[in-house]
Amino acid sequence: MTPISRRRLLGWTGAGAALAGVGAATGFAVGSAGSAADSPPRPGVVPFRGAHQAGIVTPAQDRLHFVALDVTTGDRERLRSLLQKWTTAAERMTAGAEAAPGGAVNLNPQAPPADTGEALGLPASSLTLTFGVGASLFEKDGVDRFGLAGRRPAGLAELPAFTRDQIDPALSGGDLCIQACADDPQVAVHAVRNLVRMGFGTTTVRWSQLGFGRTSSTSTEQATARNLFGFKDGTRNLKAEDPADLERQLWVQPGDGPAWLDGGTYLVARRIRMHIEIWDRTSLAEQEVIIGRTKGEGAPLGATAEFDPIDFAATGTDGKPRIPVDAHIRLASAESLGGVKILRRGYNFVDGSDGQGHLNAGLFFLAFMRDPHSQFVPMQRALAKSDVLMEYIEHTSSAVFACPAGLAEGDYWGQHLLEA
Repeated sequence: MTPISRRRLLGWTGAGAALAGVGAATGFAVGSAGSAADSPPRPGVVPFRGAHQAGIVTPAQDRLHFVALDVTTGDRERLRSLLQKWTTAAERMTAGAEAAPGGAVNLNPQAPPADTGEALGLPASSLTLTFGVGASLFEKDGVDRFGLAGRRPAGLAELPAFTRDQIDPALSGGDLCIQACADDPQVAVHAVRNLVRMGFGTTTVRWSQLGFGRTSSTSTEQATARNLFGFKDGTRNLKAEDPADLERQLWVQPGDGPAWLDGGTYLVARRIRMHIEIWDRTSLAEQEVIIGRTKGEGAPLGATAEFDPIDFAATGTDGKPRIPVDAHIRLASAESLGGVKILRRGYNFVDGSDGQGHLNAGLFFLAFMRDPHSQFVPMQRALAKSDVLMEYIEHTSSAVFACPAGLAEGDYWGQHLLEA
């Protein structure tokens, strides 16, 4: 058989997209996961639909692929169509199936496959896909792009500049975001890759980030993980087992803003470069004073165990606070912030080297909350102003997204925004 040139193959893009659409429509309609999701739940499968999106209070998986996208069309119907297709594919992939039935090998061999195939034979690996929208989807450069400007919630506003920020605009913002978390990195990458592929002609990737080694626990059943500075991170994080705190601090309540976001939440994403070579030359005693916890057990200074109550009023033999006034855990604590808490869901990253003999490594900070401007902003202002840890880190990217509530049967991502 005569080989097909790459140029000729690219000419099949429209046909391939049409075939993928036909496959989805005939074998897997929006709101129905076909045989994959209709069967009883299997180990490693996180339900895609529910009151809230998965991937928020879901026990944090070990791997992450996060992507922010820009919408390249001004056609609202094309955007709606893509979100419907994304929902169909996302529900299939979280159930351990291909993005489209037989998509990797069983459709037209003369057209691009409707699934890229690298997850064939792999289990679902607790894959969750979480969807959000950015402020620029509503209005950009003064233009109401999709007739949605009047539906933008007040909380979906650009974060202020913080002291010592080194924000790269190319690694910030975005019209849409997708967070893929899984216990297998290939499963997470496969999910994002296929959703990005489906968006060709309607969306483009603005920036993305891979992560490994969760740095927070979102369930009391999980042990506290460590960040690349070697300290336990997120000991006092909001947990799935704290429903009252989640209602107050995490989920958007009726009356907070437009109804389409009720039951949803906000996501703040910040890429934090950690200067680990400098940290590694800092004494253990100084490291513990900077954080406010012991490195081994993770106990508050002056205490014994990780989860011992923190006594911020305690003083040492020198009469000074046992946990310094500029210690990280004091400045980030609810006690110092009028009761404010957030749900952290960050990941470590190492993106090669910086060309100057240093690892390009750090924390990809992800946090969910009811209102970023009354929760994250005062916290970050306090840290940026006084936290000694800031001498060892720098924030290089920043974004805020609104994540709608979970999906009922038949719903698609963004439906209540587009059709309200």
